[in-house]
Amino acid sequence: MFKPISLYIGLRYTRARRSNHFISFIALVSMIGLTLGVAVLITVLSVMNGFDRELKNRVLGMVPQATVSSTAILTDWPVLANKIKQHEHVAGVAPFTQMQGMLTAQGQVSGIMVTGIEPEYEKQVSIIHENMVEGSLEKLKKGEFGIVLGKQMADSLGLSLNDNVTLVLPEATPSPAGVVPRFKRFKIVGIYSIGAEVESTLGYIALNDAATLLRLPDGAQGIRMKLDDIFLAPQVSRDIVKDLPPNFYATDWTYTHGNLFSAIQMEKAMVSLLLFLIVLVAAFNIVSSLVMVVTDKKSDIAILRTLGASPATITKIFMVQGTVIGVVGTVAGAILGIAFASSISGLIEWLNNAFGWHLFDAYFINYLPSYLRWQDVTLIVCVSLVLSFLATIYPALRAAKIQPAEALRYE
Repeated sequence: MFKPISLYIGLRYTRARRSNHFISFIALVSMIGLTLGVAVLITVLSVMNGFDRELKNRVLGMVPQATVSSTAILTDWPVLANKIKQHEHVAGVAPFTQMQGMLTAQGQVSGIMVTGIEPEYEKQVSIIHENMVEGSLEKLKKGEFGIVLGKQMADSLGLSLNDNVTLVLPEATPSPAGVVPRFKRFKIVGIYSIGAEVESTLGYIALNDAATLLRLPDGAQGIRMKLDDIFLAPQVSRDIVKDLPPNFYATDWTYTHGNLFSAIQMEKAMVSLLLFLIVLVAAFNIVSSLVMVVTDKKSDIAILRTLGASPATITKIFMVQGTVIGVVGTVAGAILGIAFASSISGLIEWLNNAFGWHLFDAYFINYLPSYLRWQDVTLIVCVSLVLSFLATIYPALRAAKIQPAEALRYE
C-alpha cells in the first residue's frame, strides 16, 4: 500500500466524489475564492507598483529631484555645479532658470512653466533627451530662441516641429500704448513625449535665452541635481545648502510631488489589506468545508481507528485534504495573477482604443502601468499557503478526537 497512509487517504478523500454535494460545493468555493484572492492581489499590487515606478522614472525624471537656488543670478554657476557634484549621493548636476508664462498660437492659449537649460548638462539630470519624438535638445542654442515642448502641449495648440509660438511673460513692459505684457516669438525645435501630465506643463529653452527674457546677466538661478537615491533628496539638499552663503536655499521633489507618492503608498497598503481579507475569507471557508467533511466521515474515521489508526494519523489525513485545496487554489491564483498582471496594460490600452475610452486622462500618466515584482508574488503565495495550512488544524484535531464507539453507535 502507498505510504504514508495519511497522505494516501487524504488524497483519496480529496479526489473522491462525496455523497453530500453541498460539502463538495463548499470545498470548490473555498478553492475558487483562494484562486481569485491570490490572482487579484498579485494584479492590483503589480498595478500599484507600476504607478510607483512610473512616478519615479517618468515624473521624477523630468521635474527636479533636488535644487539649490540663489536669490541672485549665478554668473559662475559651473563652479557651484562642480562643488555640488562632489557630494557622494549626487549623480548629476545641471543649471536652470525658470519662469512662468503663457503660450499662444492659432488663437489658442495655454499656461506653461519654461525652464532655461544647457542641453549637455540637462542629460545628466533628466530623461527628456531619451524621449524626444521630433527634433533635438541640442538645437537649443543661445540667441536662436528655440523651444522644446511636450507632445500634449503641442497637440493642444495645434503645433508641430518648426512652427512658431509666442511666449507671453507676466512681467509688464512700459510702452507708448501703456503697460503691456512681454512677448517673445519662439520656434519649436523639439517635441518630447513621456506619457505623463508634465508634457502639458513643461517647456525648455536655452539657458542664456532665459536670462535675456528676464533681462538678467548670463547665468542661472540655481543648480538642479539627480541623486542615486531619491528618498535622500531632503537630507542631501540640506547638507549642501548649509555650507553655502545665506542667499542660497534648497528645495526637493517632496515639496512638489511628495503628496502624490505618499498617496500611492497609502493606497497600496490599504488595497493590499482589503484584498488580503479575500484570501482570509477563503481560508475560513476551508475550515467550514473540512468541519463538514469530518462530520460526514465520522463512520470512516471510526473504522480507521478500530483498525489501529492513531489520532495523529487521522489528524494528518484531514490536514492533507485541506492543504491540497490551499495549494491548488494558491498555485492557480498565482498563475492567473501573473498572466493578468503581465497583460493588463495592453488589455486596457486595447479597450481604450476599441471603445474610445479615456480611463486615465485624469491621472499623472495617461495609461495603466503594471510592474510585476517577484518578491510580492512570493510573499502572497507563502502567506496564502500558511493560512491554508493553519485552516486545517482545527478540523483535523476535531476529527482525531472522534471516539469509534460513539461514531458507530447508530450505524
